[in-house]
Amino acid sequence: MLAEIFETMMILCFGISWPLSIIRSYRSRSTKGKSLLFMCFIAFGYVCGIISKCMTHTYNLAFWFYFPNIIMVCTDICLFFRNRAYERASGK
Repeated sequence: MLAEIFETMMILCFGISWPLSIIRSYRSRSTKGKSLLFMCFIAFGYVCGIISKCMTHTYNLAFWFYFPNIIMVCTDICLFFRNRAYERASGK
């Protein structure tokens, strides 16, 4: 039970961070300070967490927070490609 609480808190902390990253990516129109590989590893980690929960049939609160987090990471990945296109078009 305590482990589930700590896992949920970890997922929530990550979940609070991603909207800030998305806003920064959207406003800056820059890939500066972003790592596509890092974001892909984070997304893969969330997928692994979801698979783990499904395999153990552990559908606790933490399980449900994986989904908005992976959506936010994928949004930031999409913004990375958008921003890279902006940079290429402007010659940066």
